[in-house]
Amino acid sequence: MHVALYQPEIPPNTGNIIRLCANTGARLHLIHPLGFRTDDRSLSRAGLDYHEQAVITHHADWAAFCAWRAQQPPHLLWAYTTKATRRHDDATPGADDILLFGPESRGLPADLLDSLPGEQRLRLPMRPGSRSLNLSNTVAVAVYQAWGRLI
Repeated sequence: MHVALYQPEIPPNTGNIIRLCANTGARLHLIHPLGFRTDDRSLSRAGLDYHEQAVITHHADWAAFCAWRAQQPPHLLWAYTTKATRRHDDATPGADDILLFGPESRGLPADLLDSLPGEQRLRLPMRPGSRSLNLSNTVAVAVYQAWGRLI
């Protein structure tokens, strides 16, 4: 499984996701620009010593990520967004699929979401009036939901 963070902004969230990926075997893709430096102390503190155990690939931008993806075997890209109508637990991501998440302050851009079929856009349910969940919490729910179906 792959986790892709599109322009993440908050180092502790990314550190937590590094730790999650190390513990689940998911491969992490960081799509630049990042909202922090990768030597940020809070990133290291959140990821503890899991950086060495996680497989992390950096992509210069969305185009570079798409170029990498074109070189890979076919797999689906699942975009997690509050703007989706399909629930995350109604989808069945495969072992080589990519779970894509947007930046904390603005989510995935509309043009990127529009480029994907509606059935590949997923949301986690929330109470009415809620704006969003924390990014690392959302990734954890999504990864464990998908991974639990694979193991």
